[in-house]
Amino acid sequence: MPLALLALAVGAFGIGTTEFVMMGLLPNVADDLHISIPTAGHLVSAYALGVVIGAPLLAAVTSRLARRTVLIGLMALFVVGNALSALAPGYDALLAARFLSGLPHGAFFGVGAVVATGLVAPERKARSVSLMFMGLTVANIAGVPVATLMGQHLGWRATFLGVSAIGLAAIVSLSLLIPRDHTHEAAGGLRGELAALRSLPVWLALGTTVAGFGALFAAYSYITPMLTDAAGYADASVTLLLALFGVGATIGNLVGGRLADHSLRGTLFGGLLALAAVLGVFPLLMHAEWSAALAVALLGTAAFVTGSPLQLMVMEKASAAPSLASSANQAAFNLANAGGAWIGGLALAAGLGVTSPALAGAGLAVLGLVVAGVAYAVDRRRSLPVAGRERLVATHVPEEYPQSVRG
Repeated sequence: MPLALLALAVGAFGIGTTEFVMMGLLPNVADDLHISIPTAGHLVSAYALGVVIGAPLLAAVTSRLARRTVLIGLMALFVVGNALSALAPGYDALLAARFLSGLPHGAFFGVGAVVATGLVAPERKARSVSLMFMGLTVANIAGVPVATLMGQHLGWRATFLGVSAIGLAAIVSLSLLIPRDHTHEAAGGLRGELAALRSLPVWLALGTTVAGFGALFAAYSYITPMLTDAAGYADASVTLLLALFGVGATIGNLVGGRLADHSLRGTLFGGLLALAAVLGVFPLLMHAEWSAALAVALLGTAAFVTGSPLQLMVMEKASAAPSLASSANQAAFNLANAGGAWIGGLALAAGLGVTSPALAGAGLAVLGLVVAGVAYAVDRRRSLPVAGRERLVATHVPEEYPQSVRG
């Protein structure tokens, strides 16, 4: 695997750290800015909103630029956003800075995924995407806990200065390791990029992302009360257990990338089925400390097995605008975050028990399987004979289909 993937992983590590560290710093920020915890929680939402808006927008407007230039520019915007967060004089300024920090998130992963797959042989595409995503999963093991401790001992502003430093390291890595000749293909402008997203297979792939990762976040958003109230862990143990989730996510991400290079759709179906099974038995596993720890690790593994297959599938379904589609998939991940947390909260509010969000997540995983099944049926139907003549896949399947389908 080329060293350029390391540069992408460094950027992903910084992005993953700044995305999740705010959750651990909310009490510190609230005390310092004299606001309530719920008000401070809007800082998490502001970042997510920046991701959803910035992912397709920045990918579309930079479609004619060299991808190396785009990646460096996105990381520069990331550094600026985090530096402004550290220097924010008040809540409103911090809210705006967090929104700005989220803007390059999705586009970086989207364009980065296209660059990663272009650097390797076709049979290693999914593995290359998983190596880039490894920066995101490792951030949950090391980046977030270290950044949280830094914020607790040196102040939350020091955390964002530290994240800015990671962003600068990523810029240097990207400048040195990403090939200069890696540019976008000729495109028909913004209208042409958007037209590539009108395909039903693209939207089915995005829908699978929303449902599948919504399943994860329905449970993960409420993992702390499950571990403390159901499994009996002390509050101080939760940080270590969340790092265990990161270990599972890293393993699942790497395994999923390797398996997807052999069978993209098979890995996707298997991952969603495993996620539904883990979430289905989650309430039972929460009755003892050892099994609860195992459940947390299995949740990370099962969820992230599907990460690189979903990313690659969306890119292949929209081959005319892979960067835009890939970035849109990152927006779908964040919609899954918000939607999954909301659905899990509904289960709690209904009085179904502290572990009920996991069962709600299992239902979403099954929904993801259904959507993935519909996508598979659509692909099969488009490859069957029509009106008494064979639709030859090599000549009649749209360009958005993967090379393995076109033959």
